[in-house]
Amino acid sequence: MQITKDIYYIGVNDHQVDLFEGQYAVPNGMSYNSYLIMDEKVAVMDTVDAAFTREWMENIKAVLGDQAPDYLIVHHMEPDHSANIFNFLQAYPAVQIVASQKAIQMMKNFFGVDFAGRSLAVKDGDTLSLGAHQLSFYTAPMVYWPEVIVTYDAAAKALFSADSFGKFGALDHQEDWACEARRYYFGIVGKYGAQVQTLLKKVASLDMEMILPLHGPVLKENLGYYLGLYDTWSSYRAEDEGVLIAYTSIYGNTKKAVTALAKALEEQGCRKVVITDLARSDWAEAVEDAFRYDRLVLATTTYNADIFPFMRAFIDHLTERNYSNRRVAFIENGSWAPMAKKVMQGMLEKSRNLSFAENSVKILSAVNEENMAQIEALAKELCQEKAPAAQEEEKNENQKKFVCKICGYIHQADSLPADFKCPLCKRGAEFFEEVKE
Repeated sequence: MQITKDIYYIGVNDHQVDLFEGQYAVPNGMSYNSYLIMDEKVAVMDTVDAAFTREWMENIKAVLGDQAPDYLIVHHMEPDHSANIFNFLQAYPAVQIVASQKAIQMMKNFFGVDFAGRSLAVKDGDTLSLGAHQLSFYTAPMVYWPEVIVTYDAAAKALFSADSFGKFGALDHQEDWACEARRYYFGIVGKYGAQVQTLLKKVASLDMEMILPLHGPVLKENLGYYLGLYDTWSSYRAEDEGVLIAYTSIYGNTKKAVTALAKALEEQGCRKVVITDLARSDWAEAVEDAFRYDRLVLATTTYNADIFPFMRAFIDHLTERNYSNRRVAFIENGSWAPMAKKVMQGMLEKSRNLSFAENSVKILSAVNEENMAQIEALAKELCQEKAPAAQEEEKNENQKKFVCKICGYIHQADSLPADFKCPLCKRGAEFFEEVKE
C-alpha cells in the first residue's frame, strides 16, 4: 500500500491472535506495522511478528523487486516488531541497522548475535540522509521500553512514532480510533505518563502532517485531536465527565446497591454513568473507563478478611498505572466484620490527588432502607461535588474557544494573550482563530 509517493506500508494483519501480549483481548486482531521509504537510499522501518515472516518479506519484494534496501531502522525491540531482524539481515547481508545503543545491546539477547559491526547507534538529534528524505531521531525511553526511538521525516512531514499513537485492531477492520487506542494506551503505556509527556515536548515543534505508528492506522487528519488526547491521557486528566461504578457481587446484593446508585445518579442529573461487573467484563476496558471518567465508585464484599479477588486485581491495575486526579467513593458489603472500604481506600491512599467521598454505603448482607438513604446521599454528593477536572471543565464552558490552524489544538479562555504559544506545535497566537459556535 502506497502512503505517499515515496513511503509504502509493508506491514501485516494478525487475525490469529486472541490475547495480545498474553493478556489483552483483541477480537478484531492486530496490525504489526512496517514501512519502507524509497529514495537514493532505501530504509525499512521495523519488522513484524515471527508468525508473518514470509508475508512481510513478500511485501518488501513487491515494492523493491530485486533491489536491496540500505537500512533497517529499529524503533522498538519488542518481538512483535523485531522478530525478523535476523531473517532480514540474512536476506539482505549488506543492510545496516539503525537503532539506539540499548536496542543494539538487546539484539544480542534476542538473537545471540552481536550486530555491532553492522549497526549505527543513534541518539537524540542525530540525522540520516536517504537523499531527499532527511531523517531525525529522538529517543523515547520507557515509552514504553527503554530502547525506544522515534523518527521524523522532514520531507514527508511524518513522524514514525513506535508504539505511541497505536491501537488494538487489524487494519482491515474499521472502527472508532479513540476507544481501542485508549484501551491500548492505559493498558500498555499508562504507567509511563511522565515519559510520554517528555516525548510530546520533544516533537512539539516538528511540522507534522502524519503519524505512522507500529499498530493501527496512519493518522493524517486533525493531528491536534490525537496529540490532544495523548496529552490528556499522559497527564492523567479525566477525558470526560462521568461516573464509573466498578463492582463485584457474590449473591446479587451488592449488585442491587449498584443498580440503585446508578438510577439515583441519573436522577440527580449525572451526564454519564457506566457500570462494569469486574468478574465478567474485560479488565482492560474497565481500566480504560476508570481513566476516562472523573469519578469512580468501587463496590465489593469483604472476602477472606480482605476484598473480593477481582476488585483487588482491578485496584492493583489502577495504582500500577498511576491512577490520580479523580474522586472515589465506596460501597462495601459484609455479613460480619465488614472491612472492604478500609481495604480499598488503603490500597489507594498513596495515589496522587485522589479525593474520597464523605458518604459511603455499608451493607450488612442485604440492602435495606438505611442503605437506600446512604445511596441517595452518595448520589447527591457525587453529582454536586465533581472531581477537580470536571469542575474546571464546567468553569470553561462559558469561555471562548480558540483553535490552532496548524495542529487543531483548542484553547479555552476569556481571551487569547498576544504572547500565547500552542502547547503542541509551539506556534504563536497569530496561528489561532476563534471558534464560532
